[in-house]
Amino acid sequence: MTALADREWRLIPEGARPGPMQMALEEVAAETAANGGPRTVRVYQWEPSTLSLGYRQDPATVDWTYCEREGVTVTRRPTGGGGIYHDADGDISYSIVAPQSELPGDLMACYELLCTPVLDAFERMGVDAAFAEEELPAIHEPACYLRGIHPAHDVLAGGEKISGNAQYRQREAVIQHGSLSYALAVEQHLGVFDTDEVSAGTFRERVTSIREQSGIDREAAVDALEGALAEFVDAEDGAWTDEELKRAREIADRKYGTDAWTRDREDPLSVS
Repeated sequence: MTALADREWRLIPEGARPGPMQMALEEVAAETAANGGPRTVRVYQWEPSTLSLGYRQDPATVDWTYCEREGVTVTRRPTGGGGIYHDADGDISYSIVAPQSELPGDLMACYELLCTPVLDAFERMGVDAAFAEEELPAIHEPACYLRGIHPAHDVLAGGEKISGNAQYRQREAVIQHGSLSYALAVEQHLGVFDTDEVSAGTFRERVTSIREQSGIDREAAVDALEGALAEFVDAEDGAWTDEELKRAREIADRKYGTDAWTRDREDPLSVS
């Protein structure tokens, strides 16, 4: 537990929703926190499986035909980095949302603080994981898990990447979100990108998973992450309000689910 626990926090347990809605809910959580409402920690699942592009990622790097054929949704994150294939079963995602004024202004210090429960969760899962000790070169820039490894926000297990984390600031709030690799879906991870340059073997040399490292089932891994997040801030079990869900659906429909945002990086909701 940290000094953050002096504030009102809620834990929203894992829920499965489409990618655009998951990204919209983070904006809504930021609005709620910035307006004096509860801060949020949550675990979430992408259903259907989704490719989330990094904010500045070129849409030409995506194999759109593959994604359409395989039923993979494509949206764009507000955070940078490469694209992440969030398999409905193989990915476990989380986010932490709080007012900027309550968190370190220094980015590195903020990462170190907010990744504390992630590392705690891996320990609870029986995974020997830690921040990367040094930078490693990129294998394939468009893919987040194959980009250059950075000690600030990339977590490794057995020398292979198992989690990536990112932050952005919006509506006077800090949003940190991250992806934990529960099980590898190598064919899909590579298939969503328009490239033949990376082999399955190369991918497996860079990326590992919770199941490979500890053998626990997905439900146990989710429980460990939810428990670590809740204990970190002394969060009470909570849920989205009807108004938050309505607002998130509007944002998803008008922004994260549109080609203007996903393909052209134009925010239909921005104030000109």
